[in-house]
Amino acid sequence: MNYDEGFTIKIAANEDSRKIIKMLKELAQWMKNHEINQWRFLLEGGDDEEIKQAISNQETYIVLKDNEILATFTLSSKQSEWDRHIWGADISADSLYVHRLAIIPAYMKKGMGRKILAWIQNHGSDKEYLKLDCVAENIKLNHFYKENGFELVGLADGHCKYQKCIKF
Repeated sequence: MNYDEGFTIKIAANEDSRKIIKMLKELAQWMKNHEINQWRFLLEGGDDEEIKQAISNQETYIVLKDNEILATFTLSSKQSEWDRHIWGADISADSLYVHRLAIIPAYMKKGMGRKILAWIQNHGSDKEYLKLDCVAENIKLNHFYKENGFELVGLADGHCKYQKCIKF
């Protein structure tokens, strides 16, 4: 799928797994170095298998420019164990869950996150809600989601729960 400004968004392939995991770990280290409490568990290999499985399930996307991965995100219409923990059981099955939305530092604060969220809304699914969560104490990320039209709908296990109606 072509994207403006020379970016391409496409489903990640299994051969992208190593690069995606490396990118996510580098971002986790970057956040730790900047005293942002988010994704520290990735530094110890937490989620490696889940990341590989999401890629294998064709739920993970990459944002490319000149064959370089600038960002990644995972979309799932099925709740993960984490989603059930944070959101409770979604019996309506009318939500799309966003995980591991990550942008390399060189492209942060340039509108990439906003554009990715808009792309997800326009191409994501026929579901009614887009749901995601983030660490409650990550002030900047919480502000980012609110600025992008997400509604704070609760708090669970130290994580803010956000949703946005995407069905029109």
